[in-house]
Amino acid sequence: MLPTLTDLLADAHVVSLPMRVRFRGITTREVVLIEGPAGWGEFGAFPEYDDAEAAQWLRSAIESAWEGPPPALRNSIPVNATVPALDAAQVAGVLARFPGATTAKVKVAEPGQTLDDDLQRVAAVRELIPNVRVDANGGWTLDEATRALEALTRDAPLEYAEQPCASVDDLVELRRRLPQIRIAADESIRRADDPMRVVRAGGLDVAVVKVAPLGGMRPLLAIGDQLGAHGIPLVVSSALDSAVGMNAGLAAAAALPELELACGLGTGGFFVRDVAAPRELVAGSLDVEPVVPDMTAVRELAALPEREQWWRDRVRRCYRLLAEN
Repeated sequence: MLPTLTDLLADAHVVSLPMRVRFRGITTREVVLIEGPAGWGEFGAFPEYDDAEAAQWLRSAIESAWEGPPPALRNSIPVNATVPALDAAQVAGVLARFPGATTAKVKVAEPGQTLDDDLQRVAAVRELIPNVRVDANGGWTLDEATRALEALTRDAPLEYAEQPCASVDDLVELRRRLPQIRIAADESIRRADDPMRVVRAGGLDVAVVKVAPLGGMRPLLAIGDQLGAHGIPLVVSSALDSAVGMNAGLAAAAALPELELACGLGTGGFFVRDVAAPRELVAGSLDVEPVVPDMTAVRELAALPEREQWWRDRVRRCYRLLAEN
């Protein structure tokens, strides 16, 4: 049952988090922190998402703040290092923020960059962390993905290639062309009306799932049950969450019956300052424990008044969509 809109907005705080590097084309991350009877939730659907898609992110924030996490089956979560689409010379500095990580996810197919940029970045990562997965965010055509992945695996294998192409049909064909490379789906699950279509079509070997876009921790676990029935391993990943949003990702990963692969939940280091003290990465893993925002930090990171109004208006619109369904 939904809380009232008044209750939802009564303890809502819009914050703007400065970032160390450009990621997803942005240098600041805006989110709404919402306090409820069970703790804190985060609403941070990216601005380009329409209200129908963003409403799922609000549903997730409400679950966290009014229901809390599901029962945990483990106390710590192994995480991968995440390397944005930056110059190869910057790689070592980024990886230094992930002590003990044994897997690295490297962004590729960035608009305005070349395959050679990707090859140099991946090579620089492999010098420090040999186990590499790449993420193209659907940025390649089928033929581009074929050429790129052949080049990226010429000297060493990849753990998997995440969302190399945008369409399910292209993922299916890519798996046929390159059966030696595991393909992971992200957007084809979290931004799809039917998250299981890519599974039925045979377009993935690994599923990358994120709490907020799927509507919460429990919906993620429900999809995980379906994927597990098909033998598809899950990787729980961040949607560039603040420390509050990361709570939900870690709690969902902690509640999965099986966790075969490192999760993408170590992105807190991309913020110059977060709403809570940074989690300490120990031996490549993060502990599963609740984080309460530092209200001094929340006040000091408050978004500009016009941005606060924009987000509050968006909460109202998304709330109406949830109330109608």
